Amino acid sequence: SGLDVAKAVQLPENAKKAFQGVKLNGPFEVSDDQARLMLAEPTNVNGLSNRLVVKRFVQNDDVTERPAVSWIVDFTSFPDRRLAAQFQTPFQFVTEHVLPYRNSLEKSAASENDKLADYWLMQRPRPQLRRAIKGLGRCILVPETSEPRIFVWSSIDAVFSGSLFVIAKDDDVSFGILCSSFHDAWATGQGNRLGAGNQRRYNATRTFETFPFPKGLTPNISAQEYAGDPRAIAIANVSRRLNELRNAWLNPPDLIDIVSEVVPGYPDRILPKTEAAAVELKKRTLTNLYNTRPQWLADAHRDLDNAVAAAYGWPADISEEDTLAKLLELNLARGAAEPALKLGSDEDV
Repeated sequence: SGLDVAKAVQLPENAKKAFQGVKLNGPFEVSDDQARLMLAEPTNVNGLSNRLVVKRFVQNDDVTERPAVSWIVDFTSFPDRRLAAQFQTPFQFVTEHVLPYRNSLEKSAASENDKLADYWLMQRPRPQLRRAIKGLGRCILVPETSEPRIFVWSSIDAVFSGSLFVIAKDDDVSFGILCSSFHDAWATGQGNRLGAGNQRRYNATRTFETFPFPKGLTPNISAQEYAGDPRAIAIANVSRRLNELRNAWLNPPDLIDIVSEVVPGYPDRILPKTEAAAVELKKRTLTNLYNTRPQWLADAHRDLDNAVAAAYGWPADISEEDTLAKLLELNLARGAAEPALKLGSDEDV
């Protein structure tokens, strides 16, 4: 068709809403048993609980496969070594595990010595991400690489792996637009430029920040401002329904027991009722669901696409080629109307 979506520009209205997860540079992960022991300990000499530094760790496989219960030691809020050391057991853990790893790196990376010396701190803790999701009820996750592309909701009370991108929005409208075939087509078109042969890669700058959301429903507008918009209400309703149906398939109530988490505020644990249930649940992943794409899922996505198309003012049966052409037209028009953004990086410190 000659359409080149790579001409798209980053849109200010989408800025500072999508972020890559953390880069660790060391074995900060702790086992489930270790984490639970740390969390059950009495308060430390500083009067604080280990729950401030022992957190859930969410990775790519938690989206594409069955969610695992992973934990990590995160001293980002306590960069001073003396303060970090007052969380006795977690600090001892990073000293025993991360410090030897960092020391081995120093021998081959002398220029990094200053950074590596702060061994209790992860290399890229993503402060902008943490600030962006603070106070939200939840956030949206999408793997950097997956087949198919999947968006899910997550609690904000976790540390997110660099294999994930985090969208700092907590409303069903934003979630629905991102789950639509229109955003998927755009992300695939942009993603082709991100790596040789990999069409399913996602990132903040090229795939999210260039995507033109429907007018009035853009990421820089709070959900409260468009809560009464009939287009938003329609998208939110079908978006919630899609999420409910997916969750009902992933975790049928007759196969699971829900157990309260050891840490207040963390999601409950979902455990299989029986060994047979465990075998069945292993098959129930979002990757398998979208590869199989049963009729009910296709129906739910068609309802979502119809609502999102209506929000753009497009016909429900718009072709993918026409979709990309219209999205590119919207992108360039909005980019021309706003000060151009310097093409940035997904990484912050």
